[in-house]
Amino acid sequence: MNRSAHLVAILCLGLMAFAGLAAQTTDPSAVLAAAREALGGEKRLSAVKSFVATGRTRQVRGDNLVPIEFEISVELPDKYVRRDEIPAQESGPTSIGFNGASLIQLPVPPPPVARAGGPPPPGPAQLEAARAARAIGAKQDFARLTLGMFAASFSGYPLTFAYIGEAEAPQGKADVIEVKGSGPAAPVALAGRGPAPPGPPADSGRGADAARGAVPARGGDATRGADGGRGPDLARGRGPAGPLANFTLRLFVYKETHLPIMVSWDAPVQGKPVEQRLYYADYRDVDGMKFPFRLRRASGADTTEETQFDRFRVNAKIDPKKFEAK
Repeated sequence: MNRSAHLVAILCLGLMAFAGLAAQTTDPSAVLAAAREALGGEKRLSAVKSFVATGRTRQVRGDNLVPIEFEISVELPDKYVRRDEIPAQESGPTSIGFNGASLIQLPVPPPPVARAGGPPPPGPAQLEAARAARAIGAKQDFARLTLGMFAASFSGYPLTFAYIGEAEAPQGKADVIEVKGSGPAAPVALAGRGPAPPGPPADSGRGADAARGAVPARGGDATRGADGGRGPDLARGRGPAGPLANFTLRLFVYKETHLPIMVSWDAPVQGKPVEQRLYYADYRDVDGMKFPFRLRRASGADTTEETQFDRFRVNAKIDPKKFEAK
């Protein structure tokens, strides 16, 4: 699984390289427009109203490599659900997603019960905060996936974009865009699918903060466990909801091909900040568009998850019951 350490090292150098370029005023919408053209063009991408993706994920959990079969159903701009099933386990499938502001979660967690000598169960306000955190976590997974497919934001989880600079990557230079999202009360800087208008100069990207020795605000990946797996602490009802509201990524787009290569972000692992990465690879033609058929996730230098898509069905009819909030 950890066969790409050299690529990680090169990208780390690239991250430091763009620290001194944060003051550049390059328009991020131009980079995103070129990426959308490379991904299939504005006309085709804007015509996508829904898609269903199926495939397999191999996930590191401790010393084990767990295979997961999944189906992702999306109705743009604000419906998303991922259904996971682990063939090696007797437990049934699980689903997590959102429909607008509502959480989709199956099976529905049982109500908490008080245990003799234990702490009191969480109250209604705490349970609602945990549900909101799970919904935001699902929206952030949606954002990471669709950035590699559309290089754009959707009103279901609006994002803002700011140009940071350039980074060296194995196949050449990449433009780096800072991507920010926030909670339900965030202003909608980009409603729909087009690239965002130019944002203010960014100073909270990885490069600028690394140069200052500062630790940027984290929590954008607090929905996952410390090992980068999909088993979220918050989905089990633990942890605060607040940090999930702030979400900062760095999106890398190759200058030569204009295709997204990676998003990276910071998350605490065992109390220390560790950079997380999601790589997009193996772009293939789907109805005249290019979608990434392989994703690789890393925590620091360690690969924690590999995903292989089997198929994307664009504008497929999806059973409305899949998006029923429970």
